[in-house]
Amino acid sequence: MKVLIVPNYVREDAVESARRLEAWLDAEGIEVAWACDKRLFPDATTDASDCSLVVSLGGDGTLLRAARIVGYSGTPVLGISYGHLGFLTAASPEDLMETVRDALAGELHVSRRATLDVECEFERPDGGVEVTHTFALNDFALSRGGAGDMVEFDVSVSGKHIDRLRGDGFVVSTATGSTGYALAAGGPIVTPEFTGMVCVPIAPHTIMARAFLTSPADVVEIEMSPERPAMRHFFADGQPVPHAEGSVGVRARVRRGAGDLVLLDRSTQSFYDSVSRVFYGQVGK
Repeated sequence: MKVLIVPNYVREDAVESARRLEAWLDAEGIEVAWACDKRLFPDATTDASDCSLVVSLGGDGTLLRAARIVGYSGTPVLGISYGHLGFLTAASPEDLMETVRDALAGELHVSRRATLDVECEFERPDGGVEVTHTFALNDFALSRGGAGDMVEFDVSVSGKHIDRLRGDGFVVSTATGSTGYALAAGGPIVTPEFTGMVCVPIAPHTIMARAFLTSPADVVEIEMSPERPAMRHFFADGQPVPHAEGSVGVRARVRRGAGDLVLLDRSTQSFYDSVSRVFYGQVGK
């Protein structure tokens, strides 16, 4: 058995807890690996293919990094909260060893979270096209650039044209991501059992555009309008979609990912407990 530890390296308390967890796992005869520190090794990759469990120590951003490492493999991910909201995490640092022990024993609730497969097309300065595929647990977002100009784009679902929109951008999220950027843009909070996609225009320049939901089998396509070549950015889980320098995003296709993320928590009510605590009560309550 092997456990991958993914700490928030910026937080000393998370790193110290990770060291204590490593010592405890060693004493239990369990092999341990650490995710690389991206600040020190920005181009390094972490492999979790031979791990039985991934433990994230940080906030939701750290858990999203753990999810990107796992991808569509189905390796269980356990989040320990050292962040501000901790919406996706299962336990606090005080319960670290007990929670990891329960996870290894198969005694935690399993929540299967739909993921996204994002295909982005970028036009190179020479007129050629490069295509990038990327994973997302929360969302894909088209966002306006630093110049502040509105972006203009067409939205289609499974070949059916929905509308041409102008505004700050567009978010396509999973149910998990519905409490993130999509919520901030005016979208609904959606139960994790929903496996379709949540589509939300960002500050659209019209009173007609509204958020809508798709089926799990749909493909959402966003195509930039050539009539308004404004600066724009493509993001997956808040990270820029990789592309060659000088290339410009022209099209994105978003569909359900090839596999779900297996997220461990304490009970079937963890999602609604978090909704009540974070959005209807006081954070940290």
